[in-house]
Amino acid sequence: MSEFMTLAALAGEEEICTRCPLYQNATQAVPGEGPRGARVMLVGEQPGDAEDLSGRPFVGPAGRVLDKALSKVGMPREECFVTNAVKHFKFEPRGKRRLHKKPDAGEIDACRWWLAQERAIVAPGLIVALGASAIRGVLARAEPVSRLRGRLIDLDREAKFLATIHPSFLLRLQEEEDKRREWALFLSDLAIAAEWARAGDGMQANA
Repeated sequence: MSEFMTLAALAGEEEICTRCPLYQNATQAVPGEGPRGARVMLVGEQPGDAEDLSGRPFVGPAGRVLDKALSKVGMPREECFVTNAVKHFKFEPRGKRRLHKKPDAGEIDACRWWLAQERAIVAPGLIVALGASAIRGVLARAEPVSRLRGRLIDLDREAKFLATIHPSFLLRLQEEEDKRREWALFLSDLAIAAEWARAGDGMQANA
């Protein structure tokens, strides 16, 4: 059970979080976004530059890839709760640019409390981890994406877990063949989530 009654109250507390040093340089905390009661929670790594400035998750290039993929599999983003394992942007200044830096295990672990609060309020039936940092944030242990991806795994509280790549991985690919292959695999993983959500909706309708 969450210590907070609403997602808005939780977001307000996230904004003043000092659990790890990342708050010192970030513009703001970036809370999760989506409906309370969403059946599917999508967990990414951390906010990027666009997310840090806007205060919203997945609004940059990787977010556009995710939105396109969710649309393709028939699971609209507005029906999901979208968040990150880490709520502050970790970066390295490079001139006028801010280059993304991967959060370390300690930062992910420090932020897990917020992820747990989001989960307690939203109560999703399925959590989709996008990338290795998200896997650690949800499972509290390091696991490679390749070992877990593409299958539903039982979690506590009768929830399910599904792992796949982070959409930013697709943006880093150079070869067209690699892009097509990995895009198809990403859609295949998300299709599992979409099918699960539709099956659950059908059971609710027949109840």
